[in-house]
Amino acid sequence: MDIQVAPSILSADFACLGRQVAELEEAGAKILHIDVMDGHFVPNISIGPLGVRALRPHSRMFFDAHLMIERPEAYIDAFAEAGADHITVHWESTFHMHRLIQQIRGAGLQVGVALNPATPFEVLECVAQELDMVLIMSVNPGFGGQEFIESALEKITKAAQWRADTGAKFRIEVDGGMNRATAQMAVQAGAQIIVAGAAVFQQPQPAEAWRQLSTSSELMKGPHQ
Repeated sequence: MDIQVAPSILSADFACLGRQVAELEEAGAKILHIDVMDGHFVPNISIGPLGVRALRPHSRMFFDAHLMIERPEAYIDAFAEAGADHITVHWESTFHMHRLIQQIRGAGLQVGVALNPATPFEVLECVAQELDMVLIMSVNPGFGGQEFIESALEKITKAAQWRADTGAKFRIEVDGGMNRATAQMAVQAGAQIIVAGAAVFQQPQPAEAWRQLSTSSELMKGPHQ
């Protein structure tokens, strides 16, 4: 099974973000995780559609805009027009998830749903067949550099088992506290996409750090199941 490591720009040096993104793509990265925070849904503020638009000319990577924001319905078209390929929204951010999924699809994008650490996988069973991705948060969203919450592993396992039992096609992504050891645990539980922020961008050479994590023997083994 192909395991992808998606660098997360939340931990990047924004003064040279375009260059760092280009170097990661040259190293082989295929997915760029773009953290969008509004200071309301999470206690931090990052970038919005203008940031995506600014990055788009610098990369052909798959742009996954992770919307950690209130009222995501109001911003779908803006992110689509800015150049996002995929939008991930939080289950906890809307009362009308099915409608929001349809809205994202209608904008021509792939769609994922993220679950905070305290939200069980079971809430997604009503919409999971319609998703391209399920994002399991292994930290509480809002800040980079947090420690991995191990209870996320059980949720990853449940998601992988439900997918196998139902024939669903979504990929399983995990975000938060990723390093070589925690990434190995997540992959063994069934994760296919590892979001890595500090483990990549807070290293002296981000592209080389991404390469080493992506090619580590632990990740290359893939899940047991």
